[in-house]
Amino acid sequence: LMGGSGPPSPAFRDEILRNIAELDQLVDEILLASRLDSHEADVGTLELVDMVGLAAEECVRVDADLEAGADTLEVNGVAKLLRRAVRNLLENARRYSQGDIHVSLQRSPQHPHMAQVRVCDHGPGVPEALRERIFEPFYRLPGASERAGGVGLGLALVRSIAARHGGRVYCEDRPDGGSGACFVLELPLQTSA
Repeated sequence: LMGGSGPPSPAFRDEILRNIAELDQLVDEILLASRLDSHEADVGTLELVDMVGLAAEECVRVDADLEAGADTLEVNGVAKLLRRAVRNLLENARRYSQGDIHVSLQRSPQHPHMAQVRVCDHGPGVPEALRERIFEPFYRLPGASERAGGVGLGLALVRSIAARHGGRVYCEDRPDGGSGACFVLELPLQTSA
């Protein structure tokens, strides 16, 4: 706008709108992180959430492959938070992987009372020494450029959401030994009465 009359160019307007959207998302994430940290804060209504259906919807958004067995995997939780957790893992994979994201859902082989959502990418992977740090608020891997988007809150939110639901999230190597990382979200299954 400086030095010119007339309206801004479409490209300039698009850039402004993109920046506003990113700021909106950042404010939303900071507020959500704050509510999750305050255990008294109301973060939504508990309901039975079909994790396979939820993951299928989110995979369509980012064109990720989904593998789910015949098991019904229902979690007693806050649907919008569980959706945010899965979405953040997919967005994280997309940011570093240039596509080719594989998601699998199953009962955890080690903990059969837990649903396991596994998001694997073909990105650069995460060094073993940093696999805990990446879940800290605002931490970003060395070399992650600002242009890649994100401020380092996405994975911290996943960890807070998992903890709120009595679950956990962690990062490990791809089981096939290929390059990339797998993020594993485990949540307690709804037990039949």
